[in-house]
Amino acid sequence: MAVIEFKGVTKTFGKNTALSGIDLTLRENCIYGLLGRNGAGKTTLLNIASGRAFATSGTVTVDGQDLTENDNALGKIHMMGEQLLFDPNLSIKKMFETSALFYKDFDMKYAENLCGQYGLDTGKKLRKLSTGYRTIAKFVNALACGAEVIFLDEPVLGLDANHRDMFYRHVIERYTEKPALYVISTHLIEEAASLIERAVVIKDGRIILDDEAENLRMMGYSVSGKASDVDRYVSGLNAGDVLKTDILGGLKTVSVRGKAGDIPDTLEYTPLNLQTMFICLTNEGEGNDNE
Repeated sequence: MAVIEFKGVTKTFGKNTALSGIDLTLRENCIYGLLGRNGAGKTTLLNIASGRAFATSGTVTVDGQDLTENDNALGKIHMMGEQLLFDPNLSIKKMFETSALFYKDFDMKYAENLCGQYGLDTGKKLRKLSTGYRTIAKFVNALACGAEVIFLDEPVLGLDANHRDMFYRHVIERYTEKPALYVISTHLIEEAASLIERAVVIKDGRIILDDEAENLRMMGYSVSGKASDVDRYVSGLNAGDVLKTDILGGLKTVSVRGKAGDIPDTLEYTPLNLQTMFICLTNEGEGNDNE
């Protein structure tokens, strides 16, 4: 199974730096969440790792082999991105058949079964699909391809809540049946949190955190209750430990860095969820922690 290593990867577009000195190892048989704001460099990172773009400097290897113009290494990777790279006049079935030419383990039976669950006619041409159903066709193609590395860049674009729920369930089922390295880049962190085993947080083209998702959740906690009770609790903390404050009517919630000590009975304690921790991490140093 494939392991991908980035060493000193930098990517510039003219005077703009999209990625700066990325050192990162993506290990086999793991579901990663690649988390970052718009413009943080997530898609650029995945494009370089899938051979769709070249790094300005640095190297990317797959199982120790340089990725650059290496068909053997690239053949282990499938990327589902926002762009449709197939001829839009192809039918969904023809798209699958084309993919099967590149991926020897493509599972046509699985792909057709999955399309049936989504009510997707495999005879329909790609150009005639709505945004949501085009997304479904692309991720069915990704899950069926049998690649050792699967990149899913904003994989639920245009999907309604029911189809998003089906997608997350199918990723887990497929990963259980056929383990691989998955990297899911998404803005819907709270929805995808149950899938993510390891989180990579990118900000302004730099990796600011790479850790087990469970460890990330344990980096802090939230307390909520009457504003006066919360203020009394917060007064005993270091000012820099309060990451985020939310107020709704007379109720107040604060997100706090570190391990919780004794929490008064008047306050409700919860571990930080992945999305809240992400917001706190990417807001640090910008003077807007309480937004």
